[in-house]
Amino acid sequence: MEQVQFEINQVTLAFGDRQVLDIESLRVHQWDRIGIVGKNGSGKSSLLKLLEGSLKPSTGHVKKHVEFGYYEQLSAPTLDIQHLDGEVRSRLAVPTHTGEQMSGGEETRTKLATLLSTYYEGLLLDEPTTHLDQAGIDFVMEELSYYYGTLLLISHDRRVLDELVTKIWEIDDGKVTEYVGNYSQYVETKEEERQKQREEHDHYVKERDQLHRAVEVKKKQAQKISKGSKGQPNANRMFMTKDKGTSQKGIMKSAKAMEQRLEQMETVHAPDAVQSIVFHKPKALELHNRIPIMMDRATIKVADRLLIENVSLQLPLGKTIAFTGHNGSGKSTLLDYIVNGQEGMTRSPKVQFGVFKQKDFRFTEDVSVYDWMEERSDQSETTIRAVLASMQFSGNDLKKSVLDLSGGEAIRLVLSQLFLGNYNVLILDEPTNFLDIQSVEALERVIHAYEGTILLVSHDREFLQRVSDVEYKIVNQTLQEQ
Repeated sequence: MEQVQFEINQVTLAFGDRQVLDIESLRVHQWDRIGIVGKNGSGKSSLLKLLEGSLKPSTGHVKKHVEFGYYEQLSAPTLDIQHLDGEVRSRLAVPTHTGEQMSGGEETRTKLATLLSTYYEGLLLDEPTTHLDQAGIDFVMEELSYYYGTLLLISHDRRVLDELVTKIWEIDDGKVTEYVGNYSQYVETKEEERQKQREEHDHYVKERDQLHRAVEVKKKQAQKISKGSKGQPNANRMFMTKDKGTSQKGIMKSAKAMEQRLEQMETVHAPDAVQSIVFHKPKALELHNRIPIMMDRATIKVADRLLIENVSLQLPLGKTIAFTGHNGSGKSTLLDYIVNGQEGMTRSPKVQFGVFKQKDFRFTEDVSVYDWMEERSDQSETTIRAVLASMQFSGNDLKKSVLDLSGGEAIRLVLSQLFLGNYNVLILDEPTNFLDIQSVEALERVIHAYEGTILLVSHDREFLQRVSDVEYKIVNQTLQEQ
C-alpha cells in the first residue's frame, strides 16, 4: 500500500469572517500527481501553504510525513550559484544577478533552478510556469515528467495539467472534490455532470408543471360539482347531495395530496448558462481599411541592442494576431513600437488602441465594479452585464468596491473594460498571467465575440491555439510567420 505523505483532518481556514476552506478529510499518497484548480480567491494557494506549514488552520490538523520542496508564486528569489545544478542552471538560463533589475521570467527561472537542484520526496508548486517562455515551460514539463516523487501543482496552463497530473482537486465554495484523470478528463466529467443536471432539471420542471396543471384541473372539477345541482328540482337535489359531497371531498383530497407533493419536491436548478455576447461598435470606430496597420522594413532596438531587424508586416482587420518568442526577444517592445507609431509604421487615422499590460492599472476611487465599468463604456447595460458575467462578475460581485478586488479580479475587470471601451485595436501583453482557468476560458469566449483587431503576446500555447488567427515568432532577430 502506498505511503500517506500528507493528511488533512477536519480543517477549516478563515480570514476574519470569511471562511476560505472547509475540508473534512484529504490524503496525499506516495506518487500522487495532483493538479489543484478553482477560481481566483477560492483557496488554492492557501491549501498549498497549509500543506507546507507557513499557514495554520483555524481548526483541525495537517500532518506531513515527507520532506518536500515548495515553489511560492510571489516569493522573491535568492541566488546561490554554487549550489545550483549545472545543467538546470544552463537550460533555464539563470541570470547572474538578483534584485529589482530581474524580470518576471528571470525571477521564475532562478526560483525553479534553486528548487530543481535538490531532490525532494514531494513538490508543492504554485504556478511554476508563470512568466516563462515556451522553451522554459518545455524544460520544466520535461523535468517534472521524469520526477520520481509526489507532485501537487497549481497552474492555469491546461497543457501543463494535462501532461503532468493524474488527479484533479477542485476547490469550490471551500470544499475540495477529487476527480481521477488529467485536466481534459476532468472537463469531460464536469460536462457529464452538467448534462445530468440539465436532464434532472428538465425532469423536475416537467413533473412540477404537470402537478400544477393537475391541481388546477382537480380544483375546477370540485367547483363544477359544487355548482352542478343548482337549478335542479328539489327532490333530485336532496338525492344528489350526499354523492356530491363525497365526490367533492375526494377530488379536493387528491388536489391537496398533489399540492403537498409539490411542496416536498426538491428544487433542481439548471446549470449556469454561458451568456452570449454581442458587441456594438459606434460608427466612428468602424475601420474600413482591410489592412489598418502596416510596418515596412522597420528595425527595433532597445538602447544599442538590436531586437528585430528589417520587419515588414501587415496586420489585417478583425483578426487576432499573436506574437511569440523567447523571453527578452522583443515581443513587448514590438507592441510598444506599434502603439507609438514609430519609424516604418503606417496605420489608419481611425485606429484607437486599448492597451493591457501587467501591473499597468491602479484603482483610486471607491466605486462599485458595475459603476466603474459603466463610466468607461458606451455599450448598453445588457452588453456590459453580459461581458462582466462572462468574466465572472455577477450578483454581489457587481456591487463590490474596485478597491477591494484581488489581483486576479482586477485583471479580469481591466480586460473587460478594454473590450467594452471605445477602441478598435486591442493590445494584450500576457493577459492570462495570474488568471484562473475559468477566467482564461471566459477571456477566450470574449475574444471570439469581439469584432475588432487584437494583437496578443502569451506563452500559453493552449490559449493561443484557441484564439489566434495568425502567429508570428521572433527568431534570431527576425519575425517569422508560423
